[in-house]
Amino acid sequence: MRVEIWSDIACPWCYVGKARFEKALAAFPHREQVEVVHRSFELDPGRAKDDVQPVLTMLTRKYGMSEAQAQAGEENLGAQAAAEGLDYRTRGRDHGSTFDMHRLLHFAKEQGRQDELIQILYRANFAEERSLFTEGEERLVQLAAEAGLDAEAARTVLADPAAYADEVRADEREAAELGANGVPFFVLDRAYGVSGAQPAEVFAQALTRAWGDRSPLKLMDDGGAQACGPDGCAVPQQ
Repeated sequence: MRVEIWSDIACPWCYVGKARFEKALAAFPHREQVEVVHRSFELDPGRAKDDVQPVLTMLTRKYGMSEAQAQAGEENLGAQAAAEGLDYRTRGRDHGSTFDMHRLLHFAKEQGRQDELIQILYRANFAEERSLFTEGEERLVQLAAEAGLDAEAARTVLADPAAYADEVRADEREAAELGANGVPFFVLDRAYGVSGAQPAEVFAQALTRAWGDRSPLKLMDDGGAQACGPDGCAVPQQ
């Protein structure tokens, strides 16, 4: 079974939702038969790389809330994250473009290190004091290396604005086609969708239902055709 997760590194509920989903997945009896794939979704598509601002400033401008309201929201998110065992800085974070991060995540997927990288990027954005947005590409290269990727290969990807750009845009178009207008958005075997950072119990129910509703293969023959198997091949009879 395949689970696809549309998310953005700048999305705090994606950070929390991933932890809740993984809690459900860890207890799922068929865990080893579940493939998890992370898909791209930008909260601010087209944002310039040098357009970086404090999170509180972004929230007040984007949602028309007061700074006190924005800070209260950050405190609530911090409590939600702590309940999942996650570190979360409620003050001093900033916000910027995540496009290069998504390009790097597609590269990491090819190398089998996508989950490692996305978790490191979440930690860097939400838990660490160093900015993920103001230190340039070398910061991303360092984090890619920490995830087990070749640093020089990651640097090459980031230096080419076209590298994996089509893959990012394709993910975003597919999200729109599936009706995802927010993240996190979880798609289980292209049969069920779960929107938002739901409790682990909801994810557990979704996994169980999706697993149970998988359709068995329907054979389109009468069973009489010749074939080969572990015991040998059928011998044509005269």
